[in-house]
Amino acid sequence: MALAAALETLEGSEMTEYVIRFLVGGAAVSAFAMLGDLLRPKSFAGLFGAAPSVALATLGIAVYQHGADYAALQTQAMIVGAIALAVYSVVVCHLLVRAKLRAVRATLLSMVVWLIVAFGLLIFAGGQT
Repeated sequence: MALAAALETLEGSEMTEYVIRFLVGGAAVSAFAMLGDLLRPKSFAGLFGAAPSVALATLGIAVYQHGADYAALQTQAMIVGAIALAVYSVVVCHLLVRAKLRAVRATLLSMVVWLIVAFGLLIFAGGQT
């Protein structure tokens, strides 16, 4: 009787979500790290190590807790964020190399570009509800 009550409490707690997120994220990080080790150049290992695994763990939990529609919105936001990050990276590189700006100034100017691209794409795509 007490064990059943304890399991119900654990099942509904936020701690369970964190444990699941930790386990799923850890397994995904390990899988992507192994994939990164197989590819050349080795600098891809870091690329495959963190972002995809965290995104997959988050989406898995979102589907489980809130359903596919909610996870679709989260996926849309992740895609928009990735596109905005790519634009940000190109702008930072150009400002550093071609305009010879200092890193802080290039970063701050590029953050404005990132925000414009991210929110512009969200508005264009129909926004988040």
